[in-house]
Amino acid sequence: MSKNTKNTSSPLYQKIIKYMWLVFGLGLIGFMIFVLAVNANFLGLFGEMPEFESLENPDSEVASELYSADGVLLGKYFRENRSPVTYNELSPNLINALIATEDVRFEDHSGIDPRGLSRVLVKTLLLGQSGAGGGSTLSQQTAKNLFKTRTQASQGLLSNIPILRMIIIKTKEWIVAAKLERAYTKDELLTMYLNTSDFGSNAFGIKTAASTFFNKDPRNLNLQESATLVGLFKAPSYYSPVYNPENSTRRRNTVLSQMNKYGYISTSQYDSISKLPIELEYNVESHNEGLATYFREVVKADLIQWTKENLKADGSNYDLFGDGLRIFTTIDSRLQKYAEEAVGEHMPELQQKFREEMGNREPWIDSNRRPIEGFIENAVKRTDAYRNLKSRYGDDQDSIDFKLNQKKKMRIFSYEKGEIDTMMSTMDSLRYYKKFLQAGFVSMDPHTGHIKAWVGGTNHKYFKYDHVKQGKRQPGSTFKPFVYAAAIENGYGPCYTVIDQPVEINIPNQPTWRPDNADGKFTYERMTIRSAMSQSVNSITAYMMKKLTPSVVVETAHRVGINSELEAVPALALGTVDVSIMEMVGAFSTFVNKGEHITPIYIDRIEDKNGNVLHQFIPRKRPAMSEEHAYIMVYMLRGGTEEEGGTSQGLPWHLRDEGNEIGGKTGTTQNASDGWYMGITKDLVSGVWVGGDDRAIHFRSWINGQGSRTARPIWSKFMTKVYEDESLDITKGPFPKPERPLSVEIDCSEYDLKQDVYQEFDYDATSTDF
Repeated sequence: MSKNTKNTSSPLYQKIIKYMWLVFGLGLIGFMIFVLAVNANFLGLFGEMPEFESLENPDSEVASELYSADGVLLGKYFRENRSPVTYNELSPNLINALIATEDVRFEDHSGIDPRGLSRVLVKTLLLGQSGAGGGSTLSQQTAKNLFKTRTQASQGLLSNIPILRMIIIKTKEWIVAAKLERAYTKDELLTMYLNTSDFGSNAFGIKTAASTFFNKDPRNLNLQESATLVGLFKAPSYYSPVYNPENSTRRRNTVLSQMNKYGYISTSQYDSISKLPIELEYNVESHNEGLATYFREVVKADLIQWTKENLKADGSNYDLFGDGLRIFTTIDSRLQKYAEEAVGEHMPELQQKFREEMGNREPWIDSNRRPIEGFIENAVKRTDAYRNLKSRYGDDQDSIDFKLNQKKKMRIFSYEKGEIDTMMSTMDSLRYYKKFLQAGFVSMDPHTGHIKAWVGGTNHKYFKYDHVKQGKRQPGSTFKPFVYAAAIENGYGPCYTVIDQPVEINIPNQPTWRPDNADGKFTYERMTIRSAMSQSVNSITAYMMKKLTPSVVVETAHRVGINSELEAVPALALGTVDVSIMEMVGAFSTFVNKGEHITPIYIDRIEDKNGNVLHQFIPRKRPAMSEEHAYIMVYMLRGGTEEEGGTSQGLPWHLRDEGNEIGGKTGTTQNASDGWYMGITKDLVSGVWVGGDDRAIHFRSWINGQGSRTARPIWSKFMTKVYEDESLDITKGPFPKPERPLSVEIDCSEYDLKQDVYQEFDYDATSTDF
């Protein structure tokens, strides 16, 4: 009986074994065919695989970086904030934490870990443990990061089948991982993974993550910091040390436990470090933070235009936000810091004075000093908030007005308390922000044309408008030097004298122009034009305009560097046409640069991510006036600090000692809407503007709103800081004189200025002039 049973069961057992081998063999062949089909994207069923060339040169988005002339990173432009590092820039703590937690057999496999995969299959399929992990090696995760294997763009027709979709994705990652293992060393793969991973908080790549969470370079990360960052790979938001510190601490300790388990740290190290709190220096990169915020936005617009006009070798356009360009600017980070500090120190004080003068009255006033009715109601119509409501409600003005006046939670800017959380309506907010004075500052090396410092406003987060290049305002008396430059070129020396008396300029079919002096008085005394310019006497400037004609002044101003359209009218002498601070600085630099005009530049060169120069920017130069005339204009501008009653006499003595020569010109427009100061030294030419965003917003008192009080202190603070920094190659001293002797005597003491033979006053003030 037992013998028959043995005979019948033996063939059945052999059949089962045979069928198992057959199934295994067919499965293996089928799997190999499936892998080949996925690799070849057979009939488009599986989605595209990366080409071998892309595996050799994987393309991940890299942030473009903006650098100062002295090598300081000013900011980045990105969709994904990522800056790559090399293996040698990584902390060993970081490498050990990564391997212990994510792929302990990383050094032993070739992209696919059979043991890890078997563990996951057993735990998931047989034991039903959902938390068994995915069994992905670091090579597979790198493949996922680099080639976006799970995006819709890489899927084929069969990807619509849920379970099959994941099998196809995993197969692709296995294939790519194996190829990566053949193309790169283990160190390179680890670096790739860390450079391409998402750490949350808009930090892509280990360099950005180390900076964002700990304000460190990756090479300086300690053990607990490394464990914290590696812990983020599991779920960046859930384990965020910022938003979920308890989860992050627990996950960090899990990473440390893995390191202890596999011998990277001792038990005593684990026990001590796991009890420590996570200490962060958290700072998410923002275009509203750091140095040169306004400048970075202006440069961004220029760079976007550059990418549209320049092509790569393959014919495609450069991508500012993903190609990892390296842009080197002319900005000096030290000068930029001092400029921002000068604005930041003066504007809160000035704002307090403005607030005190304003009291409970509105600052938007007309020429008769009466509040402008409907000012805020008209201003709100120029905002995005109004346009959005108009699009939503159409002509239903009641609904628009209701929404505009509806209070909501809002964070607002203040000098005294920083950011304040409050409840405000859109109208309240606009009324609040309109009461702030604004400023613009730019400083340039007159000999190279390089912009060295740029402050476009008081706070980029809350006031986006750039007042250096975008903004144009009336320059007031800072335009007068162009009138006197025309006079110098037409034979009038600095010692030419004019009587301070009323001047009328009559043009057919136009009203008579008869300007008053700033104080409304005339002295009826003779003074040199150098003294007149230093004291900013309107009548004498008007007289020179009468002698020269507006067309001559317009031609001179354009030639030395003013690009804005200038109307050839007599009032131009007092700066009634809008110009930018940038062009004013460029024009004043012509005087310091021996008469050669250099168009200001602020980008030096653009490199690709490998350091190859793509574009070198060369300053445009042209002769604008003779060296002698330029030096005489410098001498004229020095009158502000050297002549009795000069408008730059208020500069502190420590700026003028040690034989330092300074030229300066204040400017204040009608009703004190705009305050200006242009300051020149042998090394720097700088311009400052201060005023309200709207011309109707200004000090009620012309004295309080004049440029010597609103703008000049910023220049003074800036230059004080500059001269105190011995690391800068900027020193006190005289302006260099021309090698050839001057053809005119500029020392007015050599003349008998009281001799009538030297004067020219016999003109009819009421005659037709032009």
